[in-house]
Amino acid sequence: MTSQTITAAASGTWKLGDRTVNRIGFGTMRLTQHGEAFAPDAVPRDRDQAVAVLRRAVEWGVNHIDTAAFYFSSLRSANELINRALAPYPDDLVIATKVGPGRDPSGDWLPHATPGQLRGQVEENLRQLGRDHLDVVNLRIVGTDSIAERFGALADLRDAGLIRHLGLSNVHPHHLAEAQAIAPVVCVQNMYGIGASPAQEELLRICGVQRVAFVPFYSIAGSGRTAGAPAEESGELQAIARAREVSTAQIRLAWTLHRGPHVLAIPGTGDLGHLAQNVAAGSLRLSGDELTVLDSLHHETA
Repeated sequence: MTSQTITAAASGTWKLGDRTVNRIGFGTMRLTQHGEAFAPDAVPRDRDQAVAVLRRAVEWGVNHIDTAAFYFSSLRSANELINRALAPYPDDLVIATKVGPGRDPSGDWLPHATPGQLRGQVEENLRQLGRDHLDVVNLRIVGTDSIAERFGALADLRDAGLIRHLGLSNVHPHHLAEAQAIAPVVCVQNMYGIGASPAQEELLRICGVQRVAFVPFYSIAGSGRTAGAPAEESGELQAIARAREVSTAQIRLAWTLHRGPHVLAIPGTGDLGHLAQNVAAGSLRLSGDELTVLDSLHHETA
């Protein structure tokens, strides 16, 4: 596939509330620095390169960008890069951000925001992005405790017009039910890919039934998380990639999109070559035999 024919539109579309997005999006977590995300000794990425990646993503039809105010390095903020690269924003661009956790200027993680602190986090995202409202705000949590008070605070900000749509991140099925009783949920962002746990598989299924977008993170990296893609892949996965003349990362992304029409992908990179591969993965249509092999691998490693 040549650069002239790469388009995120080939991945199909889904609606986040009233906003239609292509199913291949872009995640900005890795945009601010080289190496493992959030590593204290990571080298900040070249600003012009990061801006070029964002602009190229939009040129190739990406209209769903995932970010957060706590995505930053010693010199780079993902939101600031988005603002510099893409403002004034295209009408069809949907920027989804996350609130809940935070980081101090040194990069150390801070405890969950209280309901009262969430407004400040929303306002900080608005300031950094140069927006008067946020398209999608995901409440990111850790643990199994009730989210009613925190999600209710975001619902109030939605009613006030600062947020258009609400989502959840890193949650369990009971959190989705709890949130849906307060306000509509348009997406759930959870760790998911080949080898994901049965619990994540069930949440993907529930989201499909409810027509809630399921947005995997680490769909390429898997258990490697912020360290990136696995150094070694299974022979079966490598064989499919070789036969297709694509990367194993592209096969992982394509498999994820095959899990349901409501599944979106937000792979992140600071490299134009990897961006081209990620967007092109949205046009891969895996055969029944290939899916059988990959599904088997998924269940073996889950």
